[in-house]
Amino acid sequence: MAAMRTLTVAGLFLAFCALGLIAIAISTDNWYETDARRHRERCKNYSNKRNDPGYIYISNNNLPLRMLPKERNVERRGEMLLRAKRHFLPPAPAMESLCSRQYNSTITGLWRKCHREGFDLETEDLIFKGLVPRCTPIKYYYSSSVLPRNLPINLTKTIRQDEWHALHLQRMTASFIGMAISIILFGWIIGVLGCCKEHDLMQYVAGLLFLMGGTCCIISLCTCVAGINFELSRYPRYMFGIPEDISHGYGWSMFCAWGGLGLTLLAGFLCTLAPSLYPPHTPVVHKPRQENGCV
Repeated sequence: MAAMRTLTVAGLFLAFCALGLIAIAISTDNWYETDARRHRERCKNYSNKRNDPGYIYISNNNLPLRMLPKERNVERRGEMLLRAKRHFLPPAPAMESLCSRQYNSTITGLWRKCHREGFDLETEDLIFKGLVPRCTPIKYYYSSSVLPRNLPINLTKTIRQDEWHALHLQRMTASFIGMAISIILFGWIIGVLGCCKEHDLMQYVAGLLFLMGGTCCIISLCTCVAGINFELSRYPRYMFGIPEDISHGYGWSMFCAWGGLGLTLLAGFLCTLAPSLYPPHTPVVHKPRQENGCV
């Protein structure tokens, strides 16, 4: 009896902690983060090169190379150094195309996308003046983006279809995480009532609801990851891709959601296991009294 109550109380406590973690994840914006400081500094250095009439800018990749010895090891080493140089120093047309778009350091949540505070001084100045909003809401309805007019028709149709697909993934993420927290809350209430009344069936139902809420949370998180990967792989890359010098990744809100998922599944396991520790109910059978002369 004591072990059953201990498992039930532990499961309800874990479910309460899971509710807190998932609620924190839903209400915060640190699901996905980008840091564009290195990219902006690189573009700023490229734009600040000398452009006076008496100066001719020549890229290092266009300079003549000195003949290397014909040994195999030296040739391989020279090729590796040349490739590394070309990798870290892209040509001028590539830098111009990368720097033509403005990339900002942002954080993205389920409901809005915000500029990271203290990362871009120019953006902070515009936000302070009221010219640029700190956060923009994420739209859960379809609104076509503005595209260049010189794009082919097939490419335009592909972009529109990708927008619908990305919107569908966003809706699935938000809807399933909402269903998860609602089911977990309902299961926690039933579990508390079952623990107070010592009703094993209510506790078992609470455990099943916790497992169901964890399943919805799994679907939501997997859909969120799929949506982020889909946005990064959209075509054409020069419009939707991210340069290599921009660091990006998942934030602490995403890890709170995954932590809440783990606690929810553990709480469901404990609450479904607790009723099995109840002592078996053996009904008392009253034997009929034997009267004189009757067997």
